[in-house]
Amino acid sequence: MKKQIQSVRGMHDCLPHELIIWNYVETILKEILTSYCYLEIRLPLLEKTSIFKRAIGDVTDVIEKEMYSFDDRNGNSLTLRPEGTVSCVRSIIQNNLLQKKNNRFWYIGPMFRYERPQKGRYRQFHQLGAEVFGIDTADIDLEIIMLISRIWKRIGINSYMKLEINYIGSKTERFEYKKKLVIFLKKYEHLLDEDCKRRLYTNPLRILDSKNENIQKILADAPLLSEYININSKKYFNNLCKMISFYNIQYEYNSNLIRGLDYYNSTVFEWKSDALGSQNTICAGGRYDSLVEEMGGIQTPAIGFAIGIERLVLLMKLKNIFSETLEEINIYIIFIENHNKNLAVQLSEEIRNLYPTLKVFINFFQQNIKKKIKHAINSLAKMIIFIKDEEIKKNCFIVKDLEKNIEHCILKQDLMIKIQNIFR
Repeated sequence: MKKQIQSVRGMHDCLPHELIIWNYVETILKEILTSYCYLEIRLPLLEKTSIFKRAIGDVTDVIEKEMYSFDDRNGNSLTLRPEGTVSCVRSIIQNNLLQKKNNRFWYIGPMFRYERPQKGRYRQFHQLGAEVFGIDTADIDLEIIMLISRIWKRIGINSYMKLEINYIGSKTERFEYKKKLVIFLKKYEHLLDEDCKRRLYTNPLRILDSKNENIQKILADAPLLSEYININSKKYFNNLCKMISFYNIQYEYNSNLIRGLDYYNSTVFEWKSDALGSQNTICAGGRYDSLVEEMGGIQTPAIGFAIGIERLVLLMKLKNIFSETLEEINIYIIFIENHNKNLAVQLSEEIRNLYPTLKVFINFFQQNIKKKIKHAINSLAKMIIFIKDEEIKKNCFIVKDLEKNIEHCILKQDLMIKIQNIFR
């Protein structure tokens, strides 16, 4: 017996019944982003490996362990994008989009990271990302948080979401803080887990968001990053928090919140849900005011966020947020005699010409009438049109309204009016 073929570990098929909720979510996301004047941009899956190393940081988990990189036939190192911000920045620099008046962009698509697959985490996963360039005031930080809050309300999950926010300062401020943090943690090095021991000498700030409870107990007495933030930065952050509260958005200040990518500075945030267990972050983002310049563009303040589609959909399923059933078929056509097949095709095309949004299905299978009718009912069709010799001679069709369970003999010229009445 031949071994059954399987997809690559951590990469899943999105099947038709699952895509019902995906399409519903994506429609809402696009509508809200459009209402805030964001412009869609489509980015390639492959980028040069060097741009990720340059932007994300050599000692991050993404660069060290998680990227899908390979050499092409010319020996160039390429990488399947692990996130979207770097690709978007590369694109806006390359295509001179910073000169445009509206520098708000959104994108959606698959990302790739070599992680241990588990519930809510896959090696191919999908993100909706949004980026804003050229605004250096807290107004845009607030607007982005309001935009995301609007998404949760529109979908119906607002009560399950929690906003955590922090201010991580500039690179200079973080450098000074890192030195003090390392001195503190070295006293407890023998108590650190292997992952934290490695990070102590590579990226000590990542220890702050360790999920290990014993590490968090140690960190309770650690120096605080906020002690190394200058007065103007503190004013910026305090003003942002006041504005968030003014618009009745609940948030929690998390002094240990550190994003896993080195390009972040100043405002960082995560939206989490306790309903998802350990993989509870659905949306995350923050400022990256130096990234455009570091990647070869002009000095440009920037902020963005990304929403994990799989985790968002998982939360909606867990909370039964989405209950609509897909109508696979609107109009179901059954021809009784085989020689009437062409008439069925002609009729289906006439219906599509007049009503292009309707889903019209012709049953070509060699089945008895009972099975065909059962399939029409199971497909949630509203109408069955029967094509039979006896009715054709009278220039009419048998039409069954499945919602009202009523059957009529309708003249061909009246059929389109009947369809309009049922589906208007």
